Amino acid sequence: MIFLPANKYFSIDAYRNKIQYRNIPKWTSDSIKLLLSIVYIYAGLAKINSDWLLKAMPLKIWLPSKYDVPLIGNTLMHQNWFHYAMSWSGMFYDLLIPFFLLYKKTRGVAFFFVVVFHVFTRVLFPIGMFPYVMIISTLIFFDANLHIKIISFIKKFVRISSAKAIQTKAVFQSKKNRIIIPIVGVFLVLQLLIPFRYLLYPGELFWTEEGYRFSWRVMLMEKMGNTTFKITNGETNTFFYVNNSDFLTPLQEKQMSFQPDFIIEYAHFLGNHFKNQGHQNVHVYAKSYVALNGRLSEPFIDETVNLYAEKESFKPKYWILPFNDDIKGL
Repeated sequence: MIFLPANKYFSIDAYRNKIQYRNIPKWTSDSIKLLLSIVYIYAGLAKINSDWLLKAMPLKIWLPSKYDVPLIGNTLMHQNWFHYAMSWSGMFYDLLIPFFLLYKKTRGVAFFFVVVFHVFTRVLFPIGMFPYVMIISTLIFFDANLHIKIISFIKKFVRISSAKAIQTKAVFQSKKNRIIIPIVGVFLVLQLLIPFRYLLYPGELFWTEEGYRFSWRVMLMEKMGNTTFKITNGETNTFFYVNNSDFLTPLQEKQMSFQPDFIIEYAHFLGNHFKNQGHQNVHVYAKSYVALNGRLSEPFIDETVNLYAEKESFKPKYWILPFNDDIKGL
């Protein structure tokens, strides 16, 4: 946003400088539309996998627990067909909604479905501010007339005595376009490419989670883990086990137990902690079992590897054990 002229109309900058612009270059708003479209389309592509479409996982695990939702809780949440309907409709929604928002004749109906979809997901799942951010951000797809009406409505409550002194010019033209456009262009290319970095790693993405972050795979898996740590003296082979609750909250322990980057970070924390307490030749080993999308739990971490000697990096984590199943998809 620091490279876009978002401060050229109805802003503190415009008020202080006594000048604002009625129009801005179209590419500036189109770049934001592209960012939002990437979120939706990549989320839709990620849903084209065998667990989501053919097994209705993990919705088949999550939805029955929402039996207390008014009107539909007892009637729909336990129905197998409803789990599949939600899975498939979610995939089609993510893939198609940006195109319906871009087309003027379908924009109003599409925005209605945006509101319904995100309100519904907010009611069902604790996903924070994300639904509200997406609903409000989607207004960027509408013509400038709607935004002018919204600003006019706000002006009724924000009275500025010298507002009439602001000079309004027609079109904003930046003298720094030769610098700004390449920067924004590189940024958008990175947005398109980075979510596919998981292709550089071996193994099942949902299992290893290498390249999972920032790939817009929103709520596609249910993982539960149990991970215990053994602190060993590398010379004498004497050892003791760690009580995770001495160091982590229940939420922290839950998240740590199935995410490799959390596991190694916690292993280093434990190693440093006990080393500072005076323990010698500290080695840290993890015994971990993880269940993915309703499958039986399987060994997750190679318990013969001293995690305290491993470093977090972008290299593949060889100490993650193979996933004994196959999830087909992008």
